[in-house]
This record gives sequence, C-alpha cells and structure tokens, in this order.
Amino acid sequence: MTQRKFARRAALFDRPAVLFCPASRERAVAKAKDSGADMVIFDLEDAVAEADKAAARDAAVAAVAEEWPMPVGIRMNAIGSPHHAADVAALCGSAADFLVVPLVGCAEEIAAVAEKATQPVAAMVETARGVLAAPDIAKVAAMLIVGTNDLAADLRLPSSSGRGAMSHAIQRVVLAARARGVAVYDGVFNRIDDAEGFAEEAAESASLGFDGKTLIHPSHIAPCQEAFAPSDADIERAERMLAAAAERGGAINFEGEMVEEMHLASARRLLERAGH
Repeated sequence: MTQRKFARRAALFDRPAVLFCPASRERAVAKAKDSGADMVIFDLEDAVAEADKAAARDAAVAAVAEEWPMPVGIRMNAIGSPHHAADVAALCGSAADFLVVPLVGCAEEIAAVAEKATQPVAAMVETARGVLAAPDIAKVAAMLIVGTNDLAADLRLPSSSGRGAMSHAIQRVVLAARARGVAVYDGVFNRIDDAEGFAEEAAESASLGFDGKTLIHPSHIAPCQEAFAPSDADIERAERMLAAAAERGGAINFEGEMVEEMHLASARRLLERAGH
C-alpha cells in the first residue's frame, strides 16, 4: 500500500460532507473529484440500474485507483443481493479507502465483509432490525451511516411524518456509535432544490452529535460543511477556556460556569476540528 493511501486512511471519518456518487455515471464521477466534498462514496446499490451493476462495479474500481483529493469509498450491494458476492470479491482488493455495506441487520453481516477486506468497512443502519442491533454492529464497523430513507420505509412512516418520527431510532444509532468510539453519519436530504430545508436539517444533524451527513448533490456540500464547522465564537471561547484551565488547573469557574475535564476535552476536540 502506498504512503498516500496510508495518509488518506489516517484522516478518515473526521469529515462532515460525504457525497454519494452513482458509479454508473461517468460524468458524475469526474465531477466528484472537484466537488469539494470531504469524502466521496461511489454507489453500486440504489443509484444503479440492475443492467448496469457489473459495469458500475468496474467503473468504481477504476475510479478509486486514481489520485483523489479526498478519501473515496464504494458502497456495495447488500448481503442477499445477487451482486453482493461479486462486489465483495472486486472491492476488497481495490484501492478504495473504505467500503460501505448497506442494510446491515446484525454484527455478523458486517463482520463477513470486514474479514475479507483490507480497508475499513462502514455499516449502513437503515432498518428496524439494524437499529436494534446497532450497539453490536458498532463493535465491528468502522463507521455507521443512518439510512433515513430506507429506515422510514421499514418503519412504515407516512411521507408526512418527517424526521421527528424517527428521532428515537436515529439517536439510538448515534448512542451506539459514541459508546464504541466510531464515527456516525446522518442520512441524505432528498429535496435537492430546498436550500433552506437542507440547512435546517444539517444544523439538526450537528446538534444531534453526528460527525457529518451523507449527500446526494454537490450543492449540499458547502452548506453541510458550514453547519458542522465550529463558529468563530465557539473557537474563541474554547481557546479562552483552555488558557484559563492551564493557569489554574482542576475544576474552575470560567465565565460564570463550572468547567471540568469533560468540558476541556470538548474544547480540545472543537479546536482540533477547526484546525487549531
């Protein structure tokens, strides 16, 4: 494995804007490289027609072998799909920085792929079964992604329900990821032209503790990055807090609030994300 690959993998899963790109669309693959996304996932599953599955697989393997300015992964077809075995055989030996398994329902399913892969393997949690098994899945997976579209369908939610009806399920996945120390990403926003709606949902994703959000359109990249970026005020406060703690040590009264080590750790993480 090249030094470039090692460097890219070392910085995996600390990037907010994750763009799904249909591997069957050559033009979309070419545009993804200059999209400014923090990570790109070439899709062999939902976005690819049955007749194009084999060609998409070959295109994805060829794409990840190129030089990319961001980590690149490939989402294979689900376990049980007639394309899954061929995907595993081709992708586990590819130059992809990570692989994504959709519709994971238990830890054994993700383990079956992880045992064959040379790269980290992420699990998409997008069914009731997967949500209930999330704590065990997080023991094996390198990252969790909440597949909100499939989850809403599996829960039989009417289209008018909104994300609120999935709040318990979504937060359970976040909780499982945090308990195991793995990254967790929110699902996609379907209304491509609704900039205001996307900004609101991305802000909600950040407030729920997600590391980032999966996207289906390049126009969502910049607002996603903005939603997850620490504000100038947050950065300045974190710097002041750490400076005050360095002077006094232990639990301190900082700007009218009692601050302990847990708060200092959060401040350090915030500054790290901001590149300070």
